[in-house]
Amino acid sequence: MTLPARFYPIFDHPEWFARMLPLGVRMAQLRVKGAGTRTLRAMIAEARDLCARHGALLVVNDHWRLALDEGCAAVHLGQEDLDGADLGAIRAAGLRLGLSTHDEAELARALAARPDHVALGPIHATTLKPMKHRPQGLARLRRWRALCGPLPLVAIGGMTPARGAAALAAGADCVAVVTDVTMARDPEARVREWLAALEDVPRAAADPAPPGALERRTT
Repeated sequence: MTLPARFYPIFDHPEWFARMLPLGVRMAQLRVKGAGTRTLRAMIAEARDLCARHGALLVVNDHWRLALDEGCAAVHLGQEDLDGADLGAIRAAGLRLGLSTHDEAELARALAARPDHVALGPIHATTLKPMKHRPQGLARLRRWRALCGPLPLVAIGGMTPARGAAALAAGADCVAVVTDVTMARDPEARVREWLAALEDVPRAAADPAPPGALERRTT
């Protein structure tokens, strides 16, 4: 399994997709909080069509039922969202599944769900939302790389282009970004900086998982 891009911005409105996809973004998440079902459906459909036009992968955060209804290709769920998700329906529809993790118990649960990728965060301190977990750091990222084996690994939280390059060098396959782009003085210029910073970073080789490490469940 692979991800289609190293740079993975997260946006709260399709307007961002219209601005950023022409710059070369090939994977982006639509993360909308507090909108009604009709508005959500329209936003998902608009983002889906924009991604199709530009050859990009749309990942829908949380709203897996609407993603199914609108023929989307991927969803991302947090640990709380996993409680009520119908993984069988998601798999039957052929959707890619990403799952958030913050500690080893959550990683074990995520791996048991057989996702297409997992995310670890926050790698660095973030102002996006209150977090009950401390910054994970690159050492934890390297451990996740060993525990996940070939499963794609996304790093998120407090990222800048330089930190993103370091995360790739530590074992991440992809770097997710929110406010570093959306709150930038010139978001388009920042996206270009991100794409350039991550382009040539060599992928880190995974160290063997330590004795007693989590084993990925296959049943």
